[in-house]
Amino acid sequence: MNIHILDLGFLDLENAIAVFVVEGPQGLALIETGPASTLPHLEAALAKNGWQISDFQHVFLSHIHFDHAGAAWAFAEKGAQVYVHPKGLPHMAAPEKLYNSARMIYGEQMDTLWGEMRQIPEAQLSAPEHGSLITACGLQFRPWYTPGHAVHHIAWQVSDGAETVLFTGDVAGVKIENGPVMPPCPPPDIHVEDWRASIQLMRELPVETLYLTHFGKITEKSTHLDNLETRLISWANWMRPYAEQKADPAAIVPEFQAFVQAQLLEAGLSPSDSQRYEAANPSFMSVAGLMRYWKKVYGL
Repeated sequence: MNIHILDLGFLDLENAIAVFVVEGPQGLALIETGPASTLPHLEAALAKNGWQISDFQHVFLSHIHFDHAGAAWAFAEKGAQVYVHPKGLPHMAAPEKLYNSARMIYGEQMDTLWGEMRQIPEAQLSAPEHGSLITACGLQFRPWYTPGHAVHHIAWQVSDGAETVLFTGDVAGVKIENGPVMPPCPPPDIHVEDWRASIQLMRELPVETLYLTHFGKITEKSTHLDNLETRLISWANWMRPYAEQKADPAAIVPEFQAFVQAQLLEAGLSPSDSQRYEAANPSFMSVAGLMRYWKKVYGL
């Protein structure tokens, strides 16, 4: 099994969003698609390897957020079957609600950040059961439902019989180069207890190598997941007093940005590294997500 990590050059930054091409004995599979705004980067990266969009008949999505699934329609239009969590499938078939909700958040930046999102015919969408077996391209794919970051999240276990790896979307966090792992916490689905259960599931899976959409290959699974869980708890606990005070999330964002920036600087990151973390995991989204978590789950 040959795995290619393709950098989408999101916002002209390196190592912010990846997609993964998996070469099997019977063809090519794509894990994630990135947003439509990076389709030119993706097509150029594919072309360097002699591939084009029509070469991919199987596309596996971790979840339906734009940075992971926004360009799935482009592959469906060329005949691909798209695999997605059952809670995400209706939004891929009819993305208007998802798109309009995002536009309310991003406003005029919507097109620059994410581009368009077209509907995918339901016949080309598959929603596999948790832990089921899918054979594609001569490889074995198993979807593991891993909520916490999103209720519609899947971590994809892929095996060729000799090697087994796990493509983790966002549930294994954001880690760019030598930086620390950070938990992306956007609204509306952040649920710390569910996320910790998903982390435990990943610990127990018979796989040692993780592939993060943000960004790349992780071989120290145990340490990585321990650090992620610790950071997730610390972020949630940092936010709780503000939730108890019913503080305005917009007013908290600068403080939270400073809190995260201090963690990145402590880890030895440069300002350019911090910029990539912010692009992959915007602070204002984590504020909104964690504030909603404390209100939704604990009534604060």
